[in-house]
Amino acid sequence: MAEEGQPLPYVSEIVLKKRKVRDELAITRRTQLELGKYGAKKSKNHSHVSDIKRPEQFIKEFRDKELDLIRLKQRAKRPKSMIPIPKSKLLFIIRIQGKNDMHPKTRKILYNLRLRKVFSGVFVKATEGVIDMLQKVEPYVTYGYPNLKNVKELIYKKGYARIDKKAVPLTDNNIIEQTLGKYGIICIEDLIHEVANVGPHFKEVVHFMGPFMLSKPEDGLIQGKKQPYKEGGDAGNREDEINDLIRKMN
Repeated sequence: MAEEGQPLPYVSEIVLKKRKVRDELAITRRTQLELGKYGAKKSKNHSHVSDIKRPEQFIKEFRDKELDLIRLKQRAKRPKSMIPIPKSKLLFIIRIQGKNDMHPKTRKILYNLRLRKVFSGVFVKATEGVIDMLQKVEPYVTYGYPNLKNVKELIYKKGYARIDKKAVPLTDNNIIEQTLGKYGIICIEDLIHEVANVGPHFKEVVHFMGPFMLSKPEDGLIQGKKQPYKEGGDAGNREDEINDLIRKMN
């Protein structure tokens, strides 16, 4: 007579996670080796074998992402008394960092802020929700209070509309009037006024425009330091000093 089925041995969640990471690394490594061996013959533009990441690089990236998540949670737990109240309703945020070392939760917050690329910038209203998001992703962004001159020059030089998923330069007021005319915004000057004053249709205006793609800063301007700006780093609130950075990147 066959023996009754024995219960499966208990395996802790930590061991299971390690096995999953190990198996994923093995599959990725095997795929990259195959591409390195056969792909180069098909295309000159294909990745070279020397570009293949080693297993320890994957492990380092995984650990960096986990550490990023831990620090994100720590920043989110800061007492509200430690978070300075913004001196302006209008903020301009620039993404200055963030690639392989970001946890998916960090990336999601940056995407919610419409900061999908490094050196992209957006105007936002300084609400409690926005300040909370900025605290969580502080090492990857810098922000402050843009003056009227920079608001105007950013929109004139790098402003564009998103129409049918295409970027359309703001060279024709008809483009503005067709979309925002129902709010009384019919030209680029109206658009600038609404942004600078955080008017009642600010949200509609900033979503009409796409994120600003800024120029790469000169050497030494952004040094890659994730510490707060006030402590000698690049990140966090620069207050009015954000205007110097905007001017150099516009």
